Amino acid sequence: MTRKYKVLFLCRENSARSIIAEALLRELAGHRFDAFSAGPEPAARVHPCAVAQLRPGISDLGILSPKSWLEFTGEWAPRMDLVVALDESVDTRHAPVFPGEPASCTWTFADPLAHDIAESERARVFEKVFWQIVRQMSAFIELPQYATPAGAVATAVIPALSASSQRVTTCDA
Repeated sequence: MTRKYKVLFLCRENSARSIIAEALLRELAGHRFDAFSAGPEPAARVHPCAVAQLRPGISDLGILSPKSWLEFTGEWAPRMDLVVALDESVDTRHAPVFPGEPASCTWTFADPLAHDIAESERARVFEKVFWQIVRQMSAFIELPQYATPAGAVATAVIPALSASSQRVTTCDA
């Protein structure tokens, strides 16, 4: 029996993109991966638009919460195999040192919480980013290096994929 790969997703507030990525990896391939998420400035709660995107298919939303990335830097922290930054403000140049020297990569997605997005457009932007993360995650879990035992993880830089969807969800900020 091989152990699961441990993957940490990073995003500034850990309330949207990284939460979505954590939930999707757990749901799509939880038998092969332990998924975590964190950020340098964790929000007080998961953003309602992120919950709205996840609600139709994610079984355990109750375990999702914003966390500080410092929770993953101590001796007691789980040893990650891969750290994925979901925006450039939290990539390896800005992130703390994580125990075990995990591989790292950056998947850049638009920030659905950006201040220049009109509130009337926010749900649409969340949906677009959600589907981009779904496509990226689907490609990620199919990578050959994740079919081998954990510990043989190679650094993989995977470009962000664009996507669109017909599903419409709403959220209340």
